[in-house]
Amino acid sequence: MTIKISIDCMGGDNGPSVTIPAAVSFANHEPDAELILVGLEDVIRAELKKQDASTHPRLSIVNATEVVTMDDPLEVALRRKKDSSMRVAVNLVKDGKAHACVSAGNTGALMAVSRYVLKTIPGVDRPAICFPMPNQKDSPTYMLDLGANVDCEPQHLHQFALMGSALVSALEDKPKPIIGLLNIGEEDIKGNEVVKQTAALLRADHEKGVLNFYGNVEGNDIFEGTTDVVVCDGFVGNVVLKASEGLGRWVKTIFKSEFKSSPINILGAFIAQGALKSISQHMNPSRYNGASFLGLRGLVFKSHGGEDAYGFEWAIKRAYDAANHDLLSRITKTIAELMPQTGPGSEPEAASALTELTKQKTA
Repeated sequence: MTIKISIDCMGGDNGPSVTIPAAVSFANHEPDAELILVGLEDVIRAELKKQDASTHPRLSIVNATEVVTMDDPLEVALRRKKDSSMRVAVNLVKDGKAHACVSAGNTGALMAVSRYVLKTIPGVDRPAICFPMPNQKDSPTYMLDLGANVDCEPQHLHQFALMGSALVSALEDKPKPIIGLLNIGEEDIKGNEVVKQTAALLRADHEKGVLNFYGNVEGNDIFEGTTDVVVCDGFVGNVVLKASEGLGRWVKTIFKSEFKSSPINILGAFIAQGALKSISQHMNPSRYNGASFLGLRGLVFKSHGGEDAYGFEWAIKRAYDAANHDLLSRITKTIAELMPQTGPGSEPEAASALTELTKQKTA
């Protein structure tokens, strides 16, 4: 089966100079992938020419006349720039011409556009951003939400847990992923009322065999790999994500600085270069690039805006894997079976989607 992925080539800090080389590289390595490059056609063709990929059989171009910048307000992205590369790339998913979309653009704008164009799965009140974090078991710890929803109610965190479980089950081949609820302690009496009420919902699901709920987890459990999924609200999740990325880059900088500080340290670095390379690979945030927007009626993946081509290619790979494992159908089935259909909520108009998203501090 050929997996078609639409690429917002103009998004991110570096645009086509990153997105096009990444797309070319991925297409060269994955024969079952077809990539649709969306953006200013002349710019895309020029970059393809630089990559000697002008006639690549599995790369096609769809022209878009506008670009959503990293500083554009949500209102501009949602209402005014209707022919942006971001909007067109998401529309291709809605129209069934692409199985998934990847963008490095403005996170808030991408969420607003995706939610308005694709709508949410019935039973899902709010989409969530899910991201794989590295752990010492050399397998990802999936965290959600990481910035889409700052203020959450227990039912929202409950939905996040169900969607996260479906994601890991599909991508990691784990029928019953272990779910943890991020808290300030493992004891049931710890945390605010939202966390306590969420824990009660998850425990009830565990008793019914719906979810494999471990219980409360703390920040260190994320990197120890105690659970497969860690659930939290978007405010906490985004702080954890940005702090861990900053720590990883700082540690890498310290290693480089110290090993160059004296002849003996340089010799030590030469002797330990194999181990240092392995450490660098494990701690490289680019290997984990590619956050999924869960809860939408289509697959959308967000790359970090400042990533290089190597990191953006990882985001494409995550989108490809999700489509290849039929992630959307799995999440839809999970929500339909396990969540009561409590509200109309799933089809917000542009105005209501914009109003709600404007209130939230997206990553």
